[in-house]
Amino acid sequence: MIIFGTRGYLYQLAILTLVCGWCGNPAAHTLRKRVTKFTLFFVPLFPFSTKFATQCTFCGGEQQVPKEQAEQLLAQHAAAQNGNPFGQGQGPAQGQPGYAPGGQGQNLS
Repeated sequence: MIIFGTRGYLYQLAILTLVCGWCGNPAAHTLRKRVTKFTLFFVPLFPFSTKFATQCTFCGGEQQVPKEQAEQLLAQHAAAQNGNPFGQGQGPAQGQPGYAPGGQGQNLS
């Protein structure tokens, strides 16, 4: 007996501020990637379907987007964040106690 099937994986790529197509409010939207993989004996082997969608956090409306548009939104998000995934400062040394300016540790001896 051979056991096969599919399994879906959901990845959150970014949180963007967009105008919702459903409710018309400017709100945060999650950009998600859904990958469906073929499984054999419960082991995922290869993806056979990849879809992208945005979901409004205000009304919950979801809209499918093409791959090219999803990549463009992700690139715009990365450019707006200046490459920093959290969008704050330039690393842990900024404004944190215990860190010397310039990223060099303090020598107490």
